Amino acid sequence: MFTRRAKLLWLLLLFSDLILLALAFEIAYLARANVPGLRLFYLNPEVAGTLLLTAGVLWTGIGTALQVYRRAASFRPGPLFRLPVSQAFWFGLTLPTAIYLLKLGEVSRSFLALFVFLALLLQAVYRLLAPRMRQFLRQEFTAPRNYLIVGTGPKAVELARCIEQNEDHGDRILGFVWEAEKKQEPAEALSLGKPVWDLASLPAMLEQHIVDEVLVAVSKEQLEKLEDLLLTCEEQGIKTRVLVDFFPHLRSDISLDKLEHLPLLTFSRTPENEYLLFLKQAMDLALGVVVLVVSAPLLAAIALLVRLTSPGPAIYRQLRCGLNGRKFWFYKFRSMYLDADQMQEQVAHLNEMDGPVFKSSRDPRVTPLGRFLRRTSLDEFPQLFNILRGDMSFVGPRPPLPQEVAQYEKWQRRRLRMKPGLTCLWVLEGRNQLNFARWMKLDMEYIDNWSLSLDLKILLLTVPHVLTGRGAS
Repeated sequence: MFTRRAKLLWLLLLFSDLILLALAFEIAYLARANVPGLRLFYLNPEVAGTLLLTAGVLWTGIGTALQVYRRAASFRPGPLFRLPVSQAFWFGLTLPTAIYLLKLGEVSRSFLALFVFLALLLQAVYRLLAPRMRQFLRQEFTAPRNYLIVGTGPKAVELARCIEQNEDHGDRILGFVWEAEKKQEPAEALSLGKPVWDLASLPAMLEQHIVDEVLVAVSKEQLEKLEDLLLTCEEQGIKTRVLVDFFPHLRSDISLDKLEHLPLLTFSRTPENEYLLFLKQAMDLALGVVVLVVSAPLLAAIALLVRLTSPGPAIYRQLRCGLNGRKFWFYKFRSMYLDADQMQEQVAHLNEMDGPVFKSSRDPRVTPLGRFLRRTSLDEFPQLFNILRGDMSFVGPRPPLPQEVAQYEKWQRRRLRMKPGLTCLWVLEGRNQLNFARWMKLDMEYIDNWSLSLDLKILLLTVPHVLTGRGAS
């Protein structure tokens, strides 16, 4: 399915989810308020409105994090119930917390339980019926969408098969057009049993048939010869799409953007969804403020202990490389004796890591308190200020030193294209016990598969690793 149409469908899914959520809220409220024998339950309009709005924000945010509104599999048998169950589970955990933080007063627990259950039930039933509803709406209110494919080679056939997968959405292939004036036998498109027209007969064919879109799947050499065809389609107002696979060895995502009136073809191997990246930053900011407020007494106590146990400042700052190589001051609780940086060459033989990174569990520069802080990861807490400043995120590749970056291989520099973070996939696999090459590959895996749900999963799995000190040194 074309990306823009998929986004529209998932936007409609989100909208319908919010309607069903409001319906579940109303049913749960009426049911709880009218059950005899229970304590009187009533929500004034202001509290009810705030609670419903909060529920909508939480449901939407959790669904976005779990990719409920991005997965085409949301209506398939397996994820059909698994996704709503996961969404309802996290919704049920976070809603009482939100009620407490917003000081909405005492809300009946039986009402909340019934609300979450009904929300899950209605979402599951809707997803079960949605395919049939969608088919009915398409038959009653929309006409099939007809595609004509210019090209008869393997890429044209692949394009046709992708369209055939969406026949239940009303997509239909009219046929193919030879990409050259002279027919070139054999043509793989002939195996699909669809009509194949000559290029010269295309203008007449466009007049005699209902053609909604023309898809061009030819080589870049042939594309240069199809300017007249593109002009004909433009003149008649027919939408035309060109398959861009001129650089088959590139693995980057390709998108088209405009700078004023200038069209630009964009290649990128890092996450480019500005909306999701903005949501990631907003979540970092909100979570950072909460953690900082809650942990403020602990931070003050650690700072005092660091000052009392060894001379020097409580906070150690170091120049690190952030997003796209931007340098920033990185903060930690000081875990080494003063002026430890000047002794780097004297302890180089103790390095337990390969590559340009230095790590040692026997480093004599580390103070006794510093060893405890490192083992429990408490020395990392000042990086909350880096997160609030926007230099870092909670999840992302660790920020390297400039001298480490100078020794990177070319493929390793791609890890700089994602904002650095406190934790990432390497934490879950062994932290300091990993070799450098594996560490880099895990960072690349994170970048290639990034999503808000992956961030949430890493955060949740990081907690037990930190509490047990697994892999730390």
